[in-house]
Amino acid sequence: MPGLVELAYTTGGGVVGAALTNYLAKVQERRQLRAEVYRRLEATRAISGGVHEIRIGLPPNTLTSRKTLANALGIAAVLEDGTDAHRALHDALSELLTAVLVAGIPRRVADFAGGAHERVLESAVVTTVDRRLGGIPNANADQLAQAAQTYRAETTSLLLAVLWHPWRARLRVRGRIRKLRVSARALRLQQEAAVAALTRPEQAEALYQRLDPDGTLRETWIEDRLP
Repeated sequence: MPGLVELAYTTGGGVVGAALTNYLAKVQERRQLRAEVYRRLEATRAISGGVHEIRIGLPPNTLTSRKTLANALGIAAVLEDGTDAHRALHDALSELLTAVLVAGIPRRVADFAGGAHERVLESAVVTTVDRRLGGIPNANADQLAQAAQTYRAETTSLLLAVLWHPWRARLRVRGRIRKLRVSARALRLQQEAAVAALTRPEQAEALYQRLDPDGTLRETWIEDRLP
């Protein structure tokens, strides 16, 4: 029968061993969660900045509450593999949101990061349309693209700071979000100006002549509107 010292040592060793095992398991879990966030971030980044070309899409829709250039012109932005960029980004953002929430990142931080990718995609569409038209001065496509990428970098930086140092970052989250709101408003105004410049009737018609010279694709718009 073991003595009291031996019993205490055995029991204490078991408790320490269990605590150490639990700690290592949590460390491994945190690593996996962080790795998943990084993986989803990279996948989302590749989509938001990966517009390969534009083509005629669904009929123009200017009534939607979140009007994009693609909606306003009736075009679709596609990735290199032919996937619709907006649809792919929607799916990627859903997966990114799941990953960051599971990792314990606040929803508002995740929303800013997701919104930044949407801004980058919109700026990529603006740039593509602008180049197809030969460059429209009032669109300021290059400046818009740079501003969107800077905004995405800022939101990603905040997300990763919270991911790696949640307690330290918490002290600065509120101030950084205030600055991001200012940047987001300025970026939105830039995008609205670009959309206005590129959707003027003469610009839209010039774009359609390049994308659909004989009008066969746009005939489907009429068919879709028929009762």
